[in-house]
Amino acid sequence: MKLEDVIRRPLVTEKTSILREDGRTIVFHVASAANKIQIKRAIEQLLGAKVESIRTSIAHGKIKRQGRFAGRRSDWKKAYVKLAEGAKMPEFLEGA
Repeated sequence: MKLEDVIRRPLVTEKTSILREDGRTIVFHVASAANKIQIKRAIEQLLGAKVESIRTSIAHGKIKRQGRFAGRRSDWKKAYVKLAEGAKMPEFLEGA
């Protein structure tokens, strides 16, 4: 898996904005097949920030309806990345 395929996008929600206020935690939408080692390697090489720890969780897809037809959204994975002490937050994430 290529590094660009591991990290899909940063998650910007009310909960992740509160976590980001400490200046060390960033939350990303990552590939479902990615493990913690691949996520850490991708963050360190693409963003140039040293990673202290990573927590991952799987968000289960919801069942949605359109009239009488029901469908299911797919499951996805998110990663809570804690940067090392003294590591600087990437510039493009500071204003988000």
